[in-house]
Amino acid sequence: MQNFTEKVQLGRTGLKVGRLGLGSSFKAGTPAYEKAFEHGANYFYWGSLRQEDMARAIRTIAKRQREELVVVVQSYARAGFLVRMSVERALRQLGLDYADVLLLGWHNSEPWQTVLGGARKLVDQGRVKHLALSSHQRTLFPKLLDSDVEIFHVRYNAVHRGAEREVFPALDGRAPQERPGIVTYTSTRWGHLCDPKRTPAGERTPTGTDCYRFAMSDPHVNVAVAGPANPEQMDQALRALELGPMNAEELAWMRRVGDGIYGRDKTSGVRD
Repeated sequence: MQNFTEKVQLGRTGLKVGRLGLGSSFKAGTPAYEKAFEHGANYFYWGSLRQEDMARAIRTIAKRQREELVVVVQSYARAGFLVRMSVERALRQLGLDYADVLLLGWHNSEPWQTVLGGARKLVDQGRVKHLALSSHQRTLFPKLLDSDVEIFHVRYNAVHRGAEREVFPALDGRAPQERPGIVTYTSTRWGHLCDPKRTPAGERTPTGTDCYRFAMSDPHVNVAVAGPANPEQMDQALRALELGPMNAEELAWMRRVGDGIYGRDKTSGVRD
């Protein structure tokens, strides 16, 4: 693959997704989200912090190209009826009849049956199409390979690379269309990778473009979610699609920077 501009299949869901996803937590501006969609970024993650900028873009795009849009609704609810309430509220806000993905947020152990039951009921009723799960306990993901959860949201960046040991190897041996889809987040490590003050001596400071390219360069990753706060940051994210995968030298540089930041930050182990 020479670039990241072509859509890929999101694991066994059958969904066709752009390699760059977009989070709703920051105010990039509605035109920036619409521009990103035109460049192939169709994975719109309606997360915990929900900005009207993205909602307007989703409503506009859905009117003409709903089938090409992949809308992810996140719920932190820990009871089936609360999951339903969360999803229904999101659908009203977005003016949609269904969400493509329901993301069960921050489960560090297998979700309670009441949560899964509520989620499955929404699938049966056509209000959501697929189930996803996010967790900071990476060893949980391999246990869910054959569950109803078809998409894993995993933290992965040049500082925190534990997914390379604890998640990605579990996918090997399965055809891409038979494994869960992998979506990564926190590519810039909350901006730390792009902060010159944190860059190890003698190394070049990565840009947002570099951070997204690093995440997408791993062959297990389908989508890397970006959280641009303005149009300029959106352009940096989209630039990653044009440049494509990092070469071995670039990957080694990102890992050196990541290791340097990890070693100097006393909270690194907690943030894993």
